[in-house]
Amino acid sequence: MTRSLDIGATGLLAQQLNVDVISQNIANMTTTGYKRQRAAFQDLMYQNIDRPGSTSSDAQTTVPAGLQLGLGVRAGSVYREHAQGAVQITENPLDIAILGQGYFQIQLPSGETAYTRDGTFQVNENGEMVTVQGYILDPNITIPQDAVSIDINQSGEVLVSIAGQTATQNVGQIQTANFINDAGLEAIGQNLYLETDASGAPVTGIPGQNEFGPLRQSALEKSNVNVVEEITDLITAQRAYELNSNVISTSDEMLQTLSQLR
Repeated sequence: MTRSLDIGATGLLAQQLNVDVISQNIANMTTTGYKRQRAAFQDLMYQNIDRPGSTSSDAQTTVPAGLQLGLGVRAGSVYREHAQGAVQITENPLDIAILGQGYFQIQLPSGETAYTRDGTFQVNENGEMVTVQGYILDPNITIPQDAVSIDINQSGEVLVSIAGQTATQNVGQIQTANFINDAGLEAIGQNLYLETDASGAPVTGIPGQNEFGPLRQSALEKSNVNVVEEITDLITAQRAYELNSNVISTSDEMLQTLSQLR
């Protein structure tokens, strides 16, 4: 009976984590560039009462299936699904969406390079393109104060029109970074990720070339959270939690019956 209580408890903890992950997804359903998360679970170690393949007699006969009792469930990982989110058209010329693979490179105040899919850029007091937190886009691009229009093509070239000049002026080139394992990136909040050993080293390149996705000006990538799927998963997690709670209640009732035997 105590084994079933322990197993039921692990099931409750697992489904609580599952609900936590789903609630995080729903909370960020309108967050620009957010990537949905999924919890993966693993069964715990088994108690071998009669190991499969063990010898069952002097004639060297073997046990075909054995007797193994599981000890519950545990969280294996919480991973991100880096599928493309829907693209929303905006009126801001400094809003940029990546269509396909790639991350914008952001220079943090600590000197580290962070990576993001959030292309909500603005200019600071020096005319530098920055995130909403004021972190500078890398490579650094400065918009002239007398620029009257900004054009960013699919390849990431930033072209500005200067008052009194006919030809446009190229003021910088946006580069994006790719990783061999996007799921290995470390999320640090503010729509930013850091490189880890699991993600591999970043490979930088020109948007629209090779495996790097092209850019879309005056557009933002929305969250890739599917609300219908999240609600369905939430209902499933709730039912699983109730069933594990029933396991504990049933085990308790059985123990109570045993305690009343005379």
